[in-house]
Amino acid sequence: MISLSASSFLFALLRFSQNKPGSTHFSLRQPRTRISSPPAFFRVFSALGSNRDPNGSVLIETTASSSSSLETSAAADIVPKSTVSGGVQDVYGEDAATEDMPITPWSLSVASGYTLLRDPHHNKGLAFSHRERDAHYLRGLLPPTVISQDLQVKKMMHTLRQYQVPLQRYMAMMDLQETNERLFYKLLIDHVEELLPVVYTPTVGEACQKYGSIFLRPQGLFISLKEKGKILEVLRNWPEKNIQVIVVTDGERILGLGDLGCQGMGIPVGKLSLYTALGGVRPSACLPVTIDVGTNNEKLLNDEFYIGLRQRRATGEEYSELMHEFMTAVKQNYGEKVVIQFEDFANHNAFDLLAKYGTTHLVFNDDIQGTASVVLAGLIAALRFVGGSLSSHRFLFLGAGEAGTGIAELIALEISKKSQIPLEEARKNIWLVDSKGLIVSSRKESIQHFKKPWAHDHEPIKELVDAVKAIKPTVLIGTSGVGKTFTQDVVETMAELNEKPIILSLSNPTSQSECTAEEAYTWSQGRAIFASGSPFAPVEYEGKTFVPGQANNAYIFPGFGLGLIMSGTIRVHDDMLLAASEALAEQLMEEHYEKGMIFPPFRNIRKISARIAAKVAAKAYELGLATRLPQPKELEQCAESSMYSPSYRSYR
Repeated sequence: MISLSASSFLFALLRFSQNKPGSTHFSLRQPRTRISSPPAFFRVFSALGSNRDPNGSVLIETTASSSSSLETSAAADIVPKSTVSGGVQDVYGEDAATEDMPITPWSLSVASGYTLLRDPHHNKGLAFSHRERDAHYLRGLLPPTVISQDLQVKKMMHTLRQYQVPLQRYMAMMDLQETNERLFYKLLIDHVEELLPVVYTPTVGEACQKYGSIFLRPQGLFISLKEKGKILEVLRNWPEKNIQVIVVTDGERILGLGDLGCQGMGIPVGKLSLYTALGGVRPSACLPVTIDVGTNNEKLLNDEFYIGLRQRRATGEEYSELMHEFMTAVKQNYGEKVVIQFEDFANHNAFDLLAKYGTTHLVFNDDIQGTASVVLAGLIAALRFVGGSLSSHRFLFLGAGEAGTGIAELIALEISKKSQIPLEEARKNIWLVDSKGLIVSSRKESIQHFKKPWAHDHEPIKELVDAVKAIKPTVLIGTSGVGKTFTQDVVETMAELNEKPIILSLSNPTSQSECTAEEAYTWSQGRAIFASGSPFAPVEYEGKTFVPGQANNAYIFPGFGLGLIMSGTIRVHDDMLLAASEALAEQLMEEHYEKGMIFPPFRNIRKISARIAAKVAAKAYELGLATRLPQPKELEQCAESSMYSPSYRSYR
């Protein structure tokens, strides 16, 4: 690799202008600057998103439609004012989700074609054209055939379908992400319904359990107690500097699988893949983080392949100090408008972190707020089947942790808003059952603070089926993380009480689901309105086919995050979650209702995410929390046009 100073770079530009096309290879990736001199021009991309990297390669990149117009580009200048899609001036010097960042292109390197093939951000494999192979020293490094990206997608899907074990598909997808990023996202976008269960729940749960054994190369930042006092320095080790979304976990409560410690990294990696594929946030703007404070999982502590700290989990002041240093460093390094999504923290930390940093950072807890938003959307859609308003229904939850109390609170907020009644009054029709039974006022002194709003006056009840008989709910929601808890007695009792009982079995992965789709439809004689957290196949009952909905957080968080980014929002407000829920519920069509669905198909998820982003952004502007001014007139069009595209670029 040859490092170029400012003067030598200009000299190289002049030399390039005197040579025939392709005689010099410059390669850079992501942040975009247009450079030109009278005889020649370049569009360059930083290999690591920063002008600090002395080893970044430089690649001249154009789109097929722009090559002719670029020929007449003006003399060397860096565009001084980037804009958000839709023509909104970016007065803060930031860029929209898919726009590349401007750089000062003086710290560059000349790279060979072999290096280009191993750069996942620019590698196209057999899709490199003959001209590109000549220009970038790829002759002989690839077989002679040239194929399209669409054919690559077809070939990759054929390969994935040969694997019988879901974990093998997951590993193949992760390997593709590390070798050809654009093909990975093209594949995921084009086949989202088939591949979503591979890169996310339920397969990601097994991947986290076996992460130490399948770990090949790092994805994201691992911040442990050993980095205490150095977290800002660790953040600066990450090659991309223009981060817009961080997903962070401490691995203590991964799905319904418990404490997986450092191996919980599979969750942030998977979530951020969906931020790009479903929400259009560019990959270089995403940062997965695992906070490693140890694990209480004895099996992992004794596993020779475990990749995390081999100690019991830190708690109390030691834990709080590490998290505070992380949150402070993130804000210092990336600014106030970076989205920080908390993921799979244990209850005792999740609520405290959200309360502590909700007023100082742009934070979002997907387990509490994301789950609540998607479930509320399903309930709003389900009213089409059962009639009435939310305020006319009675809700019973099995599970009173992050998900259960988060959903309950958002339902109460929606009822309060629509019915114009106090929040405390709206909570009275919502009941929760935890491991000790129905949460009632007589237990108020012994329960955790986040359960206290749901402690109503009633005699104690231990068993769920008895609670169903006493409370007579129209909606039964499972967030317990314990499988097979919606027994036949429970479902049949719900069916006796309601013509169309709403049953939501939300725990992940599939093995932890409170009941299966087949059980719900069979035990209710085909009358249940059912949705689950993990996917279930369609069920045929007495000649009718039912399509179970999946209350997947992926409906909400990608679009929600995009809405925050495109508006430059500085804080999350509950009204934004309500807006996201209503936007999702609006996406259901008559054909979906005819199949008993309360969530739309995932095949249209990008349009759904754009609609959610627009509604969230509009609410942010309405609340005065948006900083990108003026507000675009067409927010949905702005969202769609700003989404990352995985299509290959043409290289000169």
